[in-house]
Amino acid sequence: MDSLIRKIYSKKSLDELNHNITCLGKDTKYTAVSFCKDRLLTSLLIFIIIVIFTKTGYITAPFIVIIYYYLFYYINITRKLNKKNLRLEHEALYFFEILTLTLESGRNLENALIVTCDNVESELSDEFKKTLNETKLGKSLNEALTDMKDRISSDTINNIILNIIQTSEFGNSILDTLYNQVDFLREKQILEIKKQINKIPNKVSVISVIFVVPLILVLILGPYLISFLD
Repeated sequence: MDSLIRKIYSKKSLDELNHNITCLGKDTKYTAVSFCKDRLLTSLLIFIIIVIFTKTGYITAPFIVIIYYYLFYYINITRKLNKKNLRLEHEALYFFEILTLTLESGRNLENALIVTCDNVESELSDEFKKTLNETKLGKSLNEALTDMKDRISSDTINNIILNIIQTSEFGNSILDTLYNQVDFLREKQILEIKKQINKIPNKVSVISVIFVVPLILVLILGPYLISFLD
């Protein structure tokens, strides 16, 4: 079955899927091949059930299966990636603020990361711990950070890591870089909060239309309806 999956899907598609699954880390039980296998088998099963148990199965089954096929990817990959990226970005401001303060005390980047990871409990901290463990196995810090960037799909986090790598390579001030990144994260978080606040009137309007307006209509028209029925 595995060899059949590799024939059906191109190497590029499997590599892209494998990258996304790697970015999910512990949030998924799948490999690229097992994911494709489950998606194909369940799609086929749904197709057979619809064809057998519905009169218009031959017409509706292809459309339902196509929707399910893409929905399977969205639920198991895209949605989970989005949630993980939001968690990492939410944790990033606090993590990099602590890292900046640690660097200000005179430590180099690697020692500052060790101290920060020891004092910050978060998913982002766990990712940096993996990176630091790789340096113990012989990789340079920049190589380990590059590998970490490949494990994360958040553009925001990856841009920060890339700036740290470039700063380290060219000998620029790592503190100046982190000051800029912390300011960027803080501004981004403020914009997200404003965005959520701006959505509140729309949500209130929807709730009003669904619940409040019918109640008002009942109160206004109730007496007339009662008198009409009498």
